[in-house]
Amino acid sequence: MDFSELASIINLNSYTKNKCGVDQNGVIFRGWMEALGYKCTVFPRTEIGDHLLFNAPLQKEGKRVLLLGHLDTVFPPNTFVAFSEDEEWVYGPGVCDMKGGNIVALEALRAVKATHGAISNIDMLLVSDEESGSDDSKKLTAELAKDYDLCLVFEAAGVDHEVVIGRKGVGTFTISLLGKAAHAGNHYISGCNANLAAAHMIIKLTELTNLAEGTTVNAGKFSGGIGANTISPKAEIVVEIRYTQSHEKERLLLAVQAIIDQTFVEGVTATMTGGIQRDVMQPSDNQAQLLEQLESILGYPLKTEKRGGVSDANIVSAAGVATLDGFGPFGDGDHTIHERAKKTSFHQRIDEMTKILLAFNVR
Repeated sequence: MDFSELASIINLNSYTKNKCGVDQNGVIFRGWMEALGYKCTVFPRTEIGDHLLFNAPLQKEGKRVLLLGHLDTVFPPNTFVAFSEDEEWVYGPGVCDMKGGNIVALEALRAVKATHGAISNIDMLLVSDEESGSDDSKKLTAELAKDYDLCLVFEAAGVDHEVVIGRKGVGTFTISLLGKAAHAGNHYISGCNANLAAAHMIIKLTELTNLAEGTTVNAGKFSGGIGANTISPKAEIVVEIRYTQSHEKERLLLAVQAIIDQTFVEGVTATMTGGIQRDVMQPSDNQAQLLEQLESILGYPLKTEKRGGVSDANIVSAAGVATLDGFGPFGDGDHTIHERAKKTSFHQRIDEMTKILLAFNVR
């Protein structure tokens, strides 16, 4: 396989907040897709890159397939920008997460075009803000997903080429505590210590963790106070919840709110902002049927796994669409300057995806 096309987009910085770079990445990919007859709908954005929906040249009766990827990466300009390769690996920002995955989808679509002469009912959505939580695109993705029977997502494959059948749901909250400042020496009892209330709250929040259920609560960031000689008038906690079951989400949301409403220190009040970022991707009957269908197409079983991390597969799955993730190449070191993807993995995934899309291409 020639990796020159992958290199051309790897060498283009597409940090989520670099709108110009993300849009340039989208322009390149748009050219490749339009050469296959795809029509592009642009969802313009001012602060982040534009989201792109590619509609197949033909739309016929039959199942509709959505291929899902993202254009952005996590590396700011001038940090980790260069593509390189050796005999076994390709290296660079996005080679596995997930410009490499987008290339897998593209090559498979090219093979479908070469074999059948036309592509029908197979669309592709590329969003621009997945790495920052899909705060802008998730509503669009969920709405568009309703038009499809199944979704295949091109995040990196597992180490043994597993596909992903489950991902934790995640929510992020900012808790703001307001107390009363006072001189710690002269007027200690006049103050209302927001830091002390936050400390009690962090312990209570952490106690909501239930590892047996796959539930974690992490108070990952704390700030507060003015100085050692002042009773703290304010504090802030940033807390994340992750869960594998919907009933655990409901438990956590109620429990976190109860902690916010509790008085730990007289005179200190708390408010909370934030919410569920991406809901849980749970194995389902329609997903199991899709997996069985793909295995029948390929002629062998696909290994599966569940992951603690999230992706836009969470969003589509939560919309009720049969969804499988992990159809990109295997790689490791993602989100670090050591990111790489295995060359042979590209060949395997392109071959598998070509067979799958040929079977779904409505002729």
